[in-house]
Amino acid sequence: MTNQFDLPDITLGARQSLPTEIARKLLDYILESQIAPGTRIPSERQLALQLDVGRSAVREALKSLSLLGMIEVRQGDGTYIRKPDASLLPRLIEWGLVLGERRILDLIELRRHLEIAAASSAALKRDEEDLVALRSSLALMKENLTHLPEYVEADLDFHSCIASASKNSVLADFLTGIRALLKVWMSRVANVPTKSELAHAEHAAVLDAIERQDEAAAGLAMRLHLEASAERLRETLPPLSEAEGEAALNDALVGMSDPAPRVATRGAGASSA
Repeated sequence: MTNQFDLPDITLGARQSLPTEIARKLLDYILESQIAPGTRIPSERQLALQLDVGRSAVREALKSLSLLGMIEVRQGDGTYIRKPDASLLPRLIEWGLVLGERRILDLIELRRHLEIAAASSAALKRDEEDLVALRSSLALMKENLTHLPEYVEADLDFHSCIASASKNSVLADFLTGIRALLKVWMSRVANVPTKSELAHAEHAAVLDAIERQDEAAAGLAMRLHLEASAERLRETLPPLSEAEGEAALNDALVGMSDPAPRVATRGAGASSA
C-alpha cells in the first residue's frame, strides 16, 4: 500500500546539527500525520529542494531514521515507511531523548502509569523470591546513599524487581526502555544526598505494601513516590544542549546494535529514582 507523502513546509532550527534536525522534523511529521506503512517518501533530491538544504544532510537524516527502523531503503525502488515491529517503540522512545524537555516530561507521565500498574500487580503476584530481591535492593540503596553509582544501580534494580514481580513481561519491557532513557536525568536527582534519603523512604513504603499484598496501597505508594520524584526531576531539568542531544542520539543508536536483550529481570535494571 502506498499513499501520497505530502510533506508541508518545515522550518529548521539551529538547536541541533542539521541532519539531526531534519530527521527530528521528518519523524515528527510521520508520527503526527499517521503516515501509513508502505508510503513512499520523496527522494533525497526532492527533500533537499523542499527543505532548502544539501543532499548530504538529508542523506544523514534518512540514515538515522533507517537505523531507528522507521524507514526502509529498497535499492532501485525508493525509500518507504516501514511497518512497525516489536522493537519500534523502544527505538522511538530513545529518539525522544533529543526532542527536548516536553518529550521527557511525557515519558515521566507514561512511566508513572506503568510503574503504578506494576507495583499493584506485584503486590498480588509476588513470591518469596521477589521479596528477597526487593529487600536486597532496598538495603543496598540505604548503604549507598552518598555513593551515586552504587545507589543508582540499587535503585534501578529495585524497580526492575517490581516489574519482574508483576509477572507481566510486556509491562516489564516497556518500563525497561523508559527507565533507560530517563536515567540521564535521574542521576542528577540522586546526586543530592538528601534527595536520595527521601527516595529511599518512598521505596520502603512501596515494598511494605507489596509485602502485605495490599494492591491499593502499593499503587498509592508508587504514585506518591513518582510524583515526588518527578518534581525533584523537574527542578534539575534544563533543556538539552546541542552536545548533549548529539551524545544522547549517538548512545541510542549504539544501544540498538547491542546484542544484549533489554528486558527487566532480577539483578538488572535501567533506572534511578
